Amino acid sequence: MSKVKENDTKVLKSKRFVVRLSLVGKNQLIEFTNKKGKTYTYNHDKVYSIMKENLESLDCFKKYKSYTATNNIPVVLRNKELV
Repeated sequence: MSKVKENDTKVLKSKRFVVRLSLVGKNQLIEFTNKKGKTYTYNHDKVYSIMKENLESLDCFKKYKSYTATNNIPVVLRNKELV
């Protein structure tokens, strides 16, 4: 991930959708571009609050404290205001 300043807001640019426990509470904006070139921008805290219950039940999140997806955003987030 790389940090880019956009209107005095740091935006993390990523090639995968990511939710990390270490980013919770930082109001971080993340720009994710999938393999097809579609770009999504989301507020990490907003996404975490929507996904929190599901994330806490995932073994990968319990072990690594993060969740990633490379092809698309999770279904639960589609058609929602994420910024």
